[in-house]
Amino acid sequence: MQFETLPEYDKDLKRLLKKFRTLEEDIEILKKVLAVQPKESPPLSFRLTGYKEEYFIVKVKKITCRALKGRGANSGLRLIYEYKESEGKIVLVEIYFKGADESENKERLQSYYGK
Repeated sequence: MQFETLPEYDKDLKRLLKKFRTLEEDIEILKKVLAVQPKESPPLSFRLTGYKEEYFIVKVKKITCRALKGRGANSGLRLIYEYKESEGKIVLVEIYFKGADESENKERLQSYYGK
């Protein structure tokens, strides 16, 4: 499985790394999981609707981050990605901390994936 990132994702990650030092390593572990199970897997992740049907957009709700001691998978970190099955590729779109951002950046998703 190939992984790509959007420039906005890279900025999100850079900002979050200042607060969550282990996040980069934690994302690498998550990538290994996504390489095996790239589609949604409720209740850990689910497909986002409301975008063009040809896009398979998934939101991961439970990300274990070791920098958030004691909170484990219920850390509040969220990841949005697009799964391109025919290309064997996952595009990381957005990562955010739910304590700072209540929801995904709908404007970003709309600009890339429209309706």
